[in-house]
Amino acid sequence: MDSRVSELFGGCCRPAGGGAGGALRGRGGPAPGGGSKAKKKNGRSRGAKANNPPYLPPEAEDGNIEYKLKLVNPSQYRFEHLVTQMKWRLQEGRGEAVYQIGVEDNGLLVGLSEEEMRASLKTLRRMAEKVGADITVLREREVDYDSDVPRKIAEVLVRKVPDNQQFLDLRVAVLGNVDSGKSTLLGVLTQGELDNGRGRARLNLFRHLHEIQSGRTSSISFEILGFNSKGEVVNYSDSRTAEEICESSSKMITFIDLAGHHKYLKTTIFGLTSYCPDFAMLVVSANTGIAGTTREHLGLAMALKVPFFIVISKVDLCSKATVERTVKQLERILKQPGCNKLPLLVNSDDDAVTAAQQFAQSPNITPIFTLSSVSGENLDLLKVFLNILPPLTNSKEQEELMQQLTEFQVDEIYTVPEVGTVVGGTLSSGICREGENLVVGPTDDGKFLRLKVCSIQRNRSACRVLRAGQAATLALGPFDRSLLRKGMVMVSPEMNPTICSVFEAEIVLLFHATTFRKGFQVTVHVGNVRQTAIVEKIHGKDKLRTGEKAVVRFRFIKHPEYLKIGAKLLFREGVTKGIGHVTDLQAITTKENGLEESLGPGQLSF
Repeated sequence: MDSRVSELFGGCCRPAGGGAGGALRGRGGPAPGGGSKAKKKNGRSRGAKANNPPYLPPEAEDGNIEYKLKLVNPSQYRFEHLVTQMKWRLQEGRGEAVYQIGVEDNGLLVGLSEEEMRASLKTLRRMAEKVGADITVLREREVDYDSDVPRKIAEVLVRKVPDNQQFLDLRVAVLGNVDSGKSTLLGVLTQGELDNGRGRARLNLFRHLHEIQSGRTSSISFEILGFNSKGEVVNYSDSRTAEEICESSSKMITFIDLAGHHKYLKTTIFGLTSYCPDFAMLVVSANTGIAGTTREHLGLAMALKVPFFIVISKVDLCSKATVERTVKQLERILKQPGCNKLPLLVNSDDDAVTAAQQFAQSPNITPIFTLSSVSGENLDLLKVFLNILPPLTNSKEQEELMQQLTEFQVDEIYTVPEVGTVVGGTLSSGICREGENLVVGPTDDGKFLRLKVCSIQRNRSACRVLRAGQAATLALGPFDRSLLRKGMVMVSPEMNPTICSVFEAEIVLLFHATTFRKGFQVTVHVGNVRQTAIVEKIHGKDKLRTGEKAVVRFRFIKHPEYLKIGAKLLFREGVTKGIGHVTDLQAITTKENGLEESLGPGQLSF
């Protein structure tokens, strides 16, 4: 991680020295290398104007994007082959695929006549019906080609419910300064009703009385927004329940609403590190611009390498000039060396489609939306973007995770009447089923305790099987809640988990007022682990200053934790902040922990 991210934490904002500059090249822009040659066939030029060759990147063998020149009246054998190909693309996209019609495999935009396009879309619809999917035409556009007849290409989204009834689920962390309109925006998206300008839309999101009274989020809450196979929004409007939303949706966006106030920063960091969001949405108020914790939240997303997009809210309160000033302020920060991002302002449906595809393919693209939760201005553009936004991992990567042993991170602990102890969190690897026997730990003295998973719920709906990468709550029956704490893991008994009190990490000190020395105490965040640790040794140096790197040995001051080598690490203490990754663990063995003689019934030690 570039140490220049420290500028975001330290409050330093230099004007961009030219920045990224220039317009963003869309998918239909010039091919890399941008030559003026057009492909020739039969002695004539294929393509169009020399200085605007109409190319997409060549089609990839893997992934969920398929190019098709035309699909006019295929034979039965050809049709079966096309259906098999569609199944492969849908599997790669975990239930979603994008078809570019009128495009050759090498990316050349040939286009089709009106009649050919109609016939091709009809065939594509037949193919989708065969695999139990729906199609949605995202956009059509004309291309320049050597023909007197207008020629078009079409971009089509194909979406189905996966065979195992596990809908595609993306997690989006919501960041931004206090009073920027985060909870109100989520209320409008998930409830389907615009705000009244005084925060009515956010009331259903708050979990505590003091949040309703102050209007400020202090805890982590989860809200869901669904899209069906046709790309239509499925939310709590029309008095739907969470179960009905899950049943009707092929794709689910789970928003993680985090706190904006600085005094709740540790809760916000825990939400980012523990809940493993796929993306982050940074909400900035148009009338206040970049203020308070905005810069800090932006730095956190970059430090943890969470792709983020930006929503400028409350545009109904401001003049057009004020909104433009806020946009320019954001663009300047995004282009500076510490960020090195390419801002992409979304003003139309076409921009939203391009932004979603570019955002998933390139980590440097940052879409910017300007909208209002009161007037509803540009709200549909955000919905289009979220509908098309593809997952970061493909089916192959998820299959590999599912082959590993079970590991579930404990993020929340509840006691539910007539159910017993319930834990919430994310399944990092493996598969978890109802009735499965696992072990949970480490306890304060390093033990792992046996337990049984009685039932599972995902998005408030019953679920029999949990797969790697999915978040859920697990009911543990009569298990004693006092034995559990946040930061524990539930793992397969065969895993033989490694726990430690002492570990080493390669870190970058992002910001510190003076010097960082041996004996300094910091709060360490590693995944769902959050505990105070003391600096025991800085290898090769006596002290560290802002921007410097080193390998540092930490010791947890309270109890051992379950860590993995390579895990991302973030630490803080007041204004002091740093990031890094775990490089070495001093594992606690059975003898060191004195567990040989202290095993009781229902307890398991490694």
